[in-house]
Parts: sequence; C-alpha cells; structure tokens
Amino acid sequence: MDNKISPEAQVAELELDAVIGFNGHVPTGLKCHPDQEHLIFPLGCTILVQAINTQEQNFLQGHGNNVSCLAISRSGRYIASGQVTFMGFKADIILWDYKKRELLARLSLHKGKIEALAFSPNDLYLVSLGGPDDGSVVVWSIAKRDAICGSPAAGLNVGNATNVIFSRCRDEMFVTAGNGTIRVWELDLPNRKIWPTECQTGQMKRIVMSIGMADDDSFFYLGTTTGDILKMNPRTKLLTDAGPAKDKFSLGVSAIRCLKMGGLLVGSGAGLLVFCKSPSYKPIKKIQLQGGVTSITLRGEGHQFFVGTEESHIYRVSFTDFKETLIATCHFEAVEDIVFPFGTAELFATCAKKDIRVWHTSSNRELLRITVPNMTCHGIDFMRDGKSIISAWNDGKIRAFAPETGQLMYVINSAHRIGVTAIATTSDCKRVISGGGEGEVRVWQIGCQTQKLEEALKEHKSSVSCIRVKRNNEECVTASTDGTCIIWDLVRLRRNQMILANTLFQCVCYHPEEFQIITSGTDRKIAYWEVFDGTVIRELEGSLSGSINGMDITQEGVHFVTGGNDHLVKVWDYNEGEVTHVGVGHSGNITRIRISPGNQYIVSVSADGAILRWKYPYTS
Repeated sequence: MDNKISPEAQVAELELDAVIGFNGHVPTGLKCHPDQEHLIFPLGCTILVQAINTQEQNFLQGHGNNVSCLAISRSGRYIASGQVTFMGFKADIILWDYKKRELLARLSLHKGKIEALAFSPNDLYLVSLGGPDDGSVVVWSIAKRDAICGSPAAGLNVGNATNVIFSRCRDEMFVTAGNGTIRVWELDLPNRKIWPTECQTGQMKRIVMSIGMADDDSFFYLGTTTGDILKMNPRTKLLTDAGPAKDKFSLGVSAIRCLKMGGLLVGSGAGLLVFCKSPSYKPIKKIQLQGGVTSITLRGEGHQFFVGTEESHIYRVSFTDFKETLIATCHFEAVEDIVFPFGTAELFATCAKKDIRVWHTSSNRELLRITVPNMTCHGIDFMRDGKSIISAWNDGKIRAFAPETGQLMYVINSAHRIGVTAIATTSDCKRVISGGGEGEVRVWQIGCQTQKLEEALKEHKSSVSCIRVKRNNEECVTASTDGTCIIWDLVRLRRNQMILANTLFQCVCYHPEEFQIITSGTDRKIAYWEVFDGTVIRELEGSLSGSINGMDITQEGVHFVTGGNDHLVKVWDYNEGEVTHVGVGHSGNITRIRISPGNQYIVSVSADGAILRWKYPYTS
C-alpha cells in the first residue's frame, strides 16, 4: 500500500491556448509597455501580456486572488502588481521580470488590499498604497526587494488615499491623493523616512479619482468625483487652477494623462474621452466610448494611445484624427453558458447578463453581439440547422435570434413563471425543451411561423439547471437543484426514470452510447447512472473543494471534462474514472465547459467574465 504513487503524480497539465478577457474595473489597469509592442492588463488573478500586432499572449500567474492594481517601470524591465485578499490577511505585491516573464519577488506588508503602485523614474523604488483597512504607504527598494520605510498615508481627520504617482524626474518625490487628502512626499534615504506635506486647496473639498504628472514635474493634475480637474504645483504645494467651471465631466474624471506636447487626455465615468488644456479644460476633441473610462495608456509619446473601459472594451485611438477602433472586448459579467454549433469548431456562442456574443474560435474575435437590456440570459443553444440561436431569459421568455445578423426571429412569451433557466433543442429542429425556475419542463413545437406548447411536465420541485437530449430525440434528461435528475420520454411525454441524490445537480451528460448518464453538482461527486433503471453505477470524488458546475463528454465517450468552484479544468478518462489532465488559469468559479466538435479545443467560461480556450490533450 505504501509504495503506490499518488494519483496526483501522473496528472499532466492542460495547455492554455488563449484567453478572452480583461478586467476593466481596475483603475489604470491597462498599460502599454515602453517597447510599444505589448499591452499588459489584469484578468482575475492573472496578468496578460498581449502582443499588439500578433495577439500572442503570455500569462503571469502568481496571485492567489484578484489583481487590484498594476504598474510598469519607466525602462520596462519590471512589472509590479497588487492583489486583494480577505480581511486581516496580508495582500501580496509581486515584482515581475518583464523579459523573462517570471516572478522576481513577493513583497508583503499591507493588509486586505493593495490600492495603487508606482515606480520611481530610474527604477530605484516602488511605492505602494494599502487599501482602506490598511491605510499605509510603503516605499520599497527594488534592488534589495525589501521595504525601506512606511507611514500612514493620510491624516487622522481625512479619508483614505487611493492614488499614488511618482515624480517624472526625481527618485525622491511622489504624490498621494484620495478622499480630501493631497500629499507630496519626500524620501529621506539616509534616515529611512518619508516626509509628507499637505497640499492646500482652500475651500475646495474633493475626492480624487485619478492623478497625472507633467513630464517636467512642473505640475500635477487631479481628476475628482465631482467631475473637475485640479492643477497643483508640487513645489509650492498650492492650487494653480481648477476647471471646467461649467460643464463638468459626468460621473467623475476617472482617468487622466498628461501629454508631452501639453494638454491632457481625460476620461470620464460616463465614457467620454476628451483632449483639453489648462486653464479652461474645455474639450478640444472628444469621443464617446462604451462604459466608464478606467485607463488611458500612451504608446510612445502619445501619437497613439489605448483606452480601457469598465465594460471591458479596449480601444485604440490615434491622436491626430481622434477616432476610436475597438481592438478587444469580452464579457464584463459572469458568463452563464457556452455552446458550439453542431459539427463545427470555427465559432462558438457565450451568454452573460444582457449579452449573447458569437466568437471566432481561432482569432478570439467577437463576430456578433446581441443585447437585451436589463435582462439576464441563463442559457443558449444553436438549432441543429444553424439557422437560429435559442436563448433562455430571466423574464420568462424564450427568444430566438438569427446567428448571422442577430435579428430577433421569434419570442415565446411567459414560457416559465420564475424565468427560463435551461434550454435544449432536438436535432430535427422541430422542438425546444425548456426548464424554468419553478421546476417545470416544457416541450415546445417549433413550426415555420408558430411556436406551440406541446406539454408541461411538472415533477421537479426546484429550478432546472441542465437539459440534454438523446440523439434520436426520443428522450431527454433534466437535472435540477432539488436533488433529482429525471429522464423523460419525449414520445409519450411522460417520466421514464428518476434519479435521487443528496445534492443540487448542476450538470448532466449522456454517454454517446446513451445507456449511461453522468451527473455532478454541489456535493462534488461525479456519478455514473444506468439510464434503464436509474441505479448508480459508480461515484467519483470530482473535486476537493466547491461545486462542479459544468461538464461535457467527447463524441467517442472516451474522455469527459469538468469545471467548477475550485477554478480547475479537469480531463477524465471515462472508463478508468481518473483525472488525466488539469488546467490552471481561471480565477473565478467555472460556470460551464464544452469540448469543441472534432475534439480540438476545450472552452471554459467563468464567473469573472473570462473565456479560456485550452488545447485538447488527445489527438482524435
């Protein structure tokens, strides 16, 4: 017994092909590297380094929780990133070597969250700002990878500091700003101290959202939640001017960037991007983008720049004609479902909150976006003939869209009482089977112009989480969070078999030979059941922690994949019941997972809005 190799030892790693995702909520999270060839941005606990021209991706993985801030040194040698963590625990800052794409050091002092980071102009120091539970500012030596000194970031009677920026010329001066506090700090290296000086703004009380420093350190600019810009002098610590007097920026100045040629690039919380100059701050050029602007990053001197928004859009803007080009986009809400059309792996569809999006698999490009405002889409399926996308919505409607144009083809109103939670189609394209939040399973007949309710099957007591149809369309299986899976006869429209387990079922699959089904759910067990009489054949321990939310099986039935709240993608051997490959890369709970037709890729989607494409480990 003792000399057996642990099963973990033979598990291989899944190869990550590509990631579609960008966390647009991180302030100044999108950065253009000084080599002008790469964009760097966070997604969950990962940092992506993406080549602008070739779209080639590298991943920096080391954080145990979501990345909250990002900084790049002036020379481009170092990247620093901070994360959030649980209350009372230390939050790490990681220093990365950009060239080798590897971790250099973990710097941990702050508790709870790292609010902001900045490098000194000659790569000597890194300054970090702790979150609201920490409230301290720390200066780190990059050469020694150790803290030099620290201090509370703001005074006793003001709010927290949330922004930090280094001087562009001197390694000894930096500025912090936040809720009612603006401070210029001097580093005194021989005594290992930092000395703050409060800046005087007179009667103005402002909450600072963003900060920008002029190239020659003559002034720094502060964007506020009020929607105006303060111009401060770092030597006199006095307010030089503030504006605009009238049309303030709606929802605050959330991003600000000084240009070498003079003037400012300003992004607002309402998605307005503006070029303006002090002292009037009136827009000289402006464009409207989708989602509040959170990052503006210059490529080189700023002849071209990139803008990141809260709705996870990345735009490229050239300064001369001030026109935007969307270069990357992704879901910014939890992705609920992913599905491939029948027999092709060239594209796939995903749904999240109000969006259904169709993606081109090999290039990660978005081909189509269908939006139904203020609704949530819980599930999608392609009709076998590829002429419509059927979707399940929380307002109780089933909507069908044309996959090329995204036009609405038909709506089945009040299909279910508490929203439609699962959907499936038959291969003859004549029926749609839907499951609702109240537990009903309904079979709809789809004609050329008509949609008719054929039968309502009332057995489940709670919401239906997954529906799979047998290949000959004569039976289907529905999994529900009431702890049952029911196998229905679609000819007689009656129940054939019922499977009971002490779990909330999340997913179910037919084995391709269709005499067995596999299920999984919140009890972390993967169970094999006999279709004929509903008996359990075997149970596997599916994961060490957290529910299993998605599973899919190959067309041959030799392997299947699972994903869940442990953020791991696992490939299993069906007959052996053992894990052969594990994929690490998600930082949110995996909600659904699919193997592409032809077994080329595995695509998994997660609650942080990310879509990950993995190379399928076996050649078919």
